[in-house]
Amino acid sequence: MSVGNLLLDLNKIRWQHEGRTVLDGVDLKLHRGEILTIIGPNGAGKSCLIRIALGLLKPSGGQRWIAPNLRVGYLPQTLKLNPYLPMTVADFLALPAALGKPFSQPLMLSALAEVGAEHLLRLPAQSLSGGELQRVLLARALLRQPDLLVLDEPVQGVDLAGQAELYALIASLRDRYHCGVLMVSHDLHVVMAATDRVLCLNGHVCCTGHPEAVSRHPEYQRLFGVRESRDLAIYTHHHDHHHTLHGDATRCNESCQHD
Repeated sequence: MSVGNLLLDLNKIRWQHEGRTVLDGVDLKLHRGEILTIIGPNGAGKSCLIRIALGLLKPSGGQRWIAPNLRVGYLPQTLKLNPYLPMTVADFLALPAALGKPFSQPLMLSALAEVGAEHLLRLPAQSLSGGELQRVLLARALLRQPDLLVLDEPVQGVDLAGQAELYALIASLRDRYHCGVLMVSHDLHVVMAATDRVLCLNGHVCCTGHPEAVSRHPEYQRLFGVRESRDLAIYTHHHDHHHTLHGDATRCNESCQHD
C-alpha cells in the first residue's frame, strides 16, 4: 500500500441541529491509497461527517476541500428496496446512469466480478441476502471508477465470517484502484485489523492514528472500556518500529517488547 496525493480535507468542521452541536471542530484528511475508518458510539456524528464529506450536508462552520474532478463511489448505510417493484440486479445497477449514458452489461458484469458477485446479475434484487446486497452496492460504487470510496457501515446485515471477507475485499479494491477509502463501522473487533488509520469520533475527534495506538488511547478506553479496548487491540505487525499514542512511527530499540 502506497499513500499518494490528498483527496479530501475537512478542517474545523462544525454542524449544529435543532440547537445541539453534533460536530465541533473536526479535522479529517484522506490520501489516495489509504483506508481511514471512523468509529464512535451511537450519536457521535459519524454519518453526519460522511454526508458533509460527500457534500450532501452543509457544515455550520469549517471548510471542506476535495481534489479537483474527484470521482466518488458511495455505499449508503441503509437501502431498502421495494419488495413489490420487480427489479433485477442488472436493473438496479443501471439506475445511477438513468440521467446519462446507461452502463453496458459487460461493464456491470465486470464490476460484479470485482466483488465476486457476477452470478447475481439476473436475480431479483429483493431476493438477495445481506452479504449479497452489500456486494452489489459495492459493485454499483465501482461503476464510477472511483478515486474515493465512501462506505457507511459496509458490513451491515452480514454475518461475522462475511464481515472479514468484505473487509478483505475492500482492502483489495483499494490496492487495485489505488483509491482512498473513507469508512464508518461499528464492527470494531474486525475493522481494527482492516484499516490503516482510525478516527475515533464523539462529536469531536477523541483520538486518531494507527489502530493499535488508538485502542490504547485513554479517550478510546473511556468510550469503550479498558477491557473492551484490550479485546479490540488485535492489529499486530512485525516491523522494526512501533507507534506512539498519536500514531507516529518510532524506530525500535532493544527495550521494545512487541511483535
